[in-house]
Parts: sequence; C-alpha cells; structure tokens
Amino acid sequence: MPRFHCPAPLLAGQSLGLPASVARHVQVLRLQPGQTITLFNGDGGEWSATITRMGRSDVDVTVGTHTATEREPDRAVTLAMGMPANDRMDWLVEKAAELGVAGLQPLHTAHSVLRLTGERATKKQAHWQSVAVAACEQCGGNRVPTVQPVADFAAWLKALPPADAAAPELRCLLSLAEGTQPLTQALRQVAVDSPVCFLSGPEGGLSPAEDALARAAGFVPVTLGPRVLRAETAALTALVVATTSAP
Repeated sequence: MPRFHCPAPLLAGQSLGLPASVARHVQVLRLQPGQTITLFNGDGGEWSATITRMGRSDVDVTVGTHTATEREPDRAVTLAMGMPANDRMDWLVEKAAELGVAGLQPLHTAHSVLRLTGERATKKQAHWQSVAVAACEQCGGNRVPTVQPVADFAAWLKALPPADAAAPELRCLLSLAEGTQPLTQALRQVAVDSPVCFLSGPEGGLSPAEDALARAAGFVPVTLGPRVLRAETAALTALVVATTSAP
C-alpha cells in the first residue's frame, strides 16, 4: 500500500486535502477514488486513508483508523559529520533514514570539500530533508529524522550542552588513532536505549585541532576496526552497530 508523509494533525474520520507535494505523488501513481493509502505525520504510528476525490492538482481523502506501529530502533542515534562531496551526502541521508537515524547534523570542517552558505545551504538542507521523508515513505519508518542546518564545526561543538549534563548522550568520535577502544566496548558501558551521537569527518577526516576540540567536548574516540572506511560508510556502519548491539 502506498505510504505518504503528511505533516498535519490526523484524526480518524476527518476529511482532508492532501498537501500539494503528496497530492502530486498520488497523481503520478495514477491512484483513483476508493483506493486506500497509508499516511504518517511523524507523531507516531500510521493511518489508513481512502481517496475520495481527485482534482487536477489536489486530492481529498477520508482518514481511517490509526495503527500504533513503530519501526524505530530502541536507541536514538544522531550522526554529525563533515559533509562528503558530490552526491554522497544525498546517499548518506537516504540510507541513514532507512536504517532509523534520529537526526543528522551536516558540518563544515577543515577538510570539507563541500562548502555551503546562505541560500544554497538552506536549499540543500530542505533537499536533504525531502530525501529523508522519501526514505521513510519507502522503508516504513513513521518518524522522519531531522536534518539540521549546516553548521561550522567549532560553533556546533560550542553550542552543545556540557558533557556531564543530566541523562547525557554517549558522544563518540570515530577515530583511527592507536589505542582507540572498539565501538562495541563503548556501547556496553551504557544502557541499550541511551542516545548516541557519532561525530565523523569528511574525506581526509578531522584535523588534529578539531579532534582535540571534540575530545574536550566529551567525545570518546572509538574505532570500527583497522580498515579505513569512506566517510559515509563509517557513519552508516556506526549507526548499524549502535542500533543493533545487545546491552
């Protein structure tokens, strides 16, 4: 059954005009009145809905029953990463959303190739958010991860709450430094539902100064093994390990 993200309050029995982007998608799929679709708004669970009218550019539905279905990992994971170049960021956002990431923070770092400012950065953020929405529609996720505005590395670190705040998240810095503990070891030290934030660099990694700043902000260096992974591969691997590891 086709699934669509509908960012609006939903209530069983209500008549609803679908948002323009969703209506266009319904039109493209050539769905017809009487057919059933699934809607989710990010507040949890999903609703069945029946198409009642197809206009030239608008679509009306009647919202049906709510199903309290959740397909999210027990652990909320945020990926903060120096943006990889070309279309790799799109791919990373899509796959991270499919795997159940809770949020993504694109960063400008010393070795970043991709540089975004002003209107271009705003448009890219909106594009990546739409990529995350489409991924959730496809994979069955009912909570869309938030793609934060592009931030400068040092400014983002400075804005973080103190590492010793109440109920802190586990902060992990993906590192190839000698003596770094395995990620699985770090995860065993916290509850299975403790939130985790992974920080990773772009192609070329973080600079020594950035590495030192991250550690001072409470990020614990962890390793995924001896191989040098691409920036997007490392971030996604860490996400999978964190969301599937036993306590």
